[in-house]
Amino acid sequence: MAQKPSQRPWYMDAMEKRDPEFAQMIGTLMAKVNAPGALDAKTKTLITLALDAAGYHRDGVVALSKRARAQGASDAEIWEVIRLAYIVGGFPGLTTGLAAFEG
Repeated sequence: MAQKPSQRPWYMDAMEKRDPEFAQMIGTLMAKVNAPGALDAKTKTLITLALDAAGYHRDGVVALSKRARAQGASDAEIWEVIRLAYIVGGFPGLTTGLAAFEG
């Protein structure tokens, strides 16, 4: 199950140019962990959004908040996730998470 191009992180293209075999392994792993299972796709996206915010990955927050909204997440749900990121990541997690509400 390959990710749609709009859902592919930018670094996958960079990896494919430098190490296609490794990029394929990472892509397979990402498809597996993002596939529906005990958690639905929206829940997995919200968890990943929290992790990116807590890890100060602004570009990931922007991309994942768009994906979460496309999966039906409300701004209230996204805000709760950002509040959780603050508990884990402190103030930088909060300020990174606020990128979910830009533009």
